[in-house]
Amino acid sequence: MPRATSGAARARRKRRLREDTKGYRGARSKQTRTMLDAVTRAGQYAYRDRRNRKRDFRALWITRIAAACRTREISYSRLIDGLKRSSIALNRKMLSELAIADGAAFDKIVELAKK
Repeated sequence: MPRATSGAARARRKRRLREDTKGYRGARSKQTRTMLDAVTRAGQYAYRDRRNRKRDFRALWITRIAAACRTREISYSRLIDGLKRSSIALNRKMLSELAIADGAAFDKIVELAKK
């Protein structure tokens, strides 16, 4: 008796794999085994980079705040320390938005941090 190769389920699995590798170059979109490797690796990169994106944005915000601080003659670390001591709870994302969009408000925050 011939071996069953799980016809419909196998075809469905391959079809799903082909959809996932649409747009990939060469064997990565043609050969089933290579397609599976490509999709697995893409998933690993996506998982890793979802976390790295948060790290990259935090670094960007800190760079922007530090640049705004330098023009106001205070260091980034002194600003953050001053905000903590004066119990001002503003996250770095909002601080960077204020530094870009509303310079006057950022000036007030810097003055509060300097006290």
